[in-house]
Amino acid sequence: MGKRSSIDHQQWWQNLKNHRYIRFFLFILLGVITYALMVSNVVPETLQAEVGTTADQDIRSPLTIEYRSETERLQQEAYESVSPIYTTKNRYTENQIERINDIFNTVQTVRREAREREREIADFEEETAEIEEENENGNNAGLQEDPPEEITTEEQVERIRTIFSEQLSEGLSDDTLIALLEASEEDLELAQETTANAIHEVMSNEIHIDEVEEARNQAERRVLISTIDPGLYRSMIEIARLGVTANYLLDEEATEEAREAAVEAVEPVMIREGQLIAEEGQMVTSEIYNQLSLVGLLDDHSNAYPFIGLALLVMLLVGVLAYYLSDAHTSLKTNNTHLLMYVIIFTLTLVIIKVVSLTHQLELYGLTFVVPAAMGTMLITILLHSRAALFTAMIFAITASVIFNAEASGAFSATHGIYVFFSSVAGVFFLSHSQRVMRILQAGLFVGTLNVLVILALMLLKNGQYSLAEFGLNIGFSALAGILAAVLTLGVLPFFEAGFGVLSTTKLIELSNPNHPLLRKILLEAPGTYHHSVMVANLAEGACEAVGANGLLARVGAYYHDLGKTRRPHFFIENQMKIENPHDKISPQLSKTIIISHPYDGADTLREYKMPKEIISIAEQHHGTTLLKYFYHKAQQESEKDIPEEEFRYPGPKAQSREAAIVGIADCVEAAVRSMQKPTVDKIEKLVKKIITERLEDGQFDECDLTLKELNTIAVSILETLQGTFHTRIEYPEDVSDKRTEKKEGDQS
Repeated sequence: MGKRSSIDHQQWWQNLKNHRYIRFFLFILLGVITYALMVSNVVPETLQAEVGTTADQDIRSPLTIEYRSETERLQQEAYESVSPIYTTKNRYTENQIERINDIFNTVQTVRREAREREREIADFEEETAEIEEENENGNNAGLQEDPPEEITTEEQVERIRTIFSEQLSEGLSDDTLIALLEASEEDLELAQETTANAIHEVMSNEIHIDEVEEARNQAERRVLISTIDPGLYRSMIEIARLGVTANYLLDEEATEEAREAAVEAVEPVMIREGQLIAEEGQMVTSEIYNQLSLVGLLDDHSNAYPFIGLALLVMLLVGVLAYYLSDAHTSLKTNNTHLLMYVIIFTLTLVIIKVVSLTHQLELYGLTFVVPAAMGTMLITILLHSRAALFTAMIFAITASVIFNAEASGAFSATHGIYVFFSSVAGVFFLSHSQRVMRILQAGLFVGTLNVLVILALMLLKNGQYSLAEFGLNIGFSALAGILAAVLTLGVLPFFEAGFGVLSTTKLIELSNPNHPLLRKILLEAPGTYHHSVMVANLAEGACEAVGANGLLARVGAYYHDLGKTRRPHFFIENQMKIENPHDKISPQLSKTIIISHPYDGADTLREYKMPKEIISIAEQHHGTTLLKYFYHKAQQESEKDIPEEEFRYPGPKAQSREAAIVGIADCVEAAVRSMQKPTVDKIEKLVKKIITERLEDGQFDECDLTLKELNTIAVSILETLQGTFHTRIEYPEDVSDKRTEKKEGDQS
């Protein structure tokens, strides 16, 4: 088999992939490609339409927007339709009665002042008469120079008017005030009571502005008293008419609140996305023209908003993607080669989606549902990680909703977005645990089936009138999309595996072929090592699968882990068949050098053959930094001085992955069990646990993520595998009943 060279072995990429800005550049490149593939789908559509012309096609709104002018018209109608609200002002009655009482009380006050002045005059006259009488008797008594003046009726009227407000003063005639001033106390009190009662009775009812005159006439009739002076009666009529006023008035605040509530109750008039504005052949009226202008279909100038919006959307998508990939525990976090491969897969998928979106021009119903979007997520699952594929499925769904908007009325096609999301996710779920070729084909059928279910759900949700032909086309194209995704995945997978040196399941199966040159090299040059490697592979695969690690990787890695022994095969005991052990003739230090070099000799050979780095790592790390005990103790016995352990330890590195650690355990266990004399279940169990414990205490698992619970699971799995491998050599304890022993021996034979 020829040697393959992946991108990791290219000098230009070696120089570029570790550049400090390479990840930033790759994400920028991804954003630019995504924008370029989507930009044609956001170019605003414009129409040539004039008032009075006819529409040459059905015109639908590309967006949802408020028809503001129509909303304002309806709001104005609602505002004007609310009648004024009137309310009865009960306080007005009380105020008017208080005003009437003020009139009579003021009159009473002025009358008292006049009577006081009359008494003063009478007292002055009496005093003057006494002084004059004393003067006649010869007494020279003094006279008062300024006698008090009498308050005339006119002055009393003027006094009343100065007390009254201007409005009230103007409403009362002089005759009315004079009649009140000249009335007796009894008549004045009767007049006051009668007038107040009349006003109260009349204003107890609602009095509109236009009903004031009628109400005053009622009050006039109610003050009729036959026994009262006619002049005072006329005064009562005038005061009663003055006291009656409208009490059922416009409530401006309540009216305004009612009108504002009516305006708020008006629902905004919306032009909905997809709404039919004009049918084909319909005349374009001024209203239709305004609607077309409002939704932007008549813009004759360049509108940059859609392009800016798309740029922001792409920035958000790429930004979120970059954050997720930098935070998720996948190889994409640090491996720039894998990131480049991700960008290529992402771009390839978007290109396919874009090409399929152009098929809408063929006007074949449902043809766009043939889009094999699941290919992208299936490739990412196989080559990278299922978590990255699931997140990418959401990105594909959003981008597809824009790319497939040609058949939608707006900027997004929700139908295609949902369809692509479920299709992409289906491929991830089906391939998350196994990626064999048959599994990929099965995944295509699974994706196709789910596509059909999604299409049926979307069609039924729309509650449209579909013909059987439309149902058939949608179902057929959606099912074909799943099969097409699987075929494309199988078709391009080898190129990514070879180009990026990815160790996929297919690649692992290929490397496990016994006809591989390196495996044939082991078989022919070190047959004992080959058999040992097969046994280690059996142990490691079962243990890896028990703890959720990659069993197939462990198996293939075990096949190649001792490749370095082919350089000096006879220095390893499994290859010493009927020959003398060469280590008996050389020093322990030389033996140590030969034994310790085999992991690194094998790694070098694997690198020469451009083998995947995961296989190289297992070969290089399966011994970690363990101690070569046999030759160390032999050297100690032959040397008079103490020898440091570090001289007889493998230089490492320690196992970096669970698979490398498990292969190391299986390698040690297999060699130890093979050297046991008459192995039993108890002996093997103690040996396995001892080997794992020693490696744990020696720190050999410090750099991989194996837990204590997983180590126990690994021990159990290895024991189960060994029982099946060495069943003919295992002796069971004697305290087991004969029947059970016979049964077990029968089962194992």
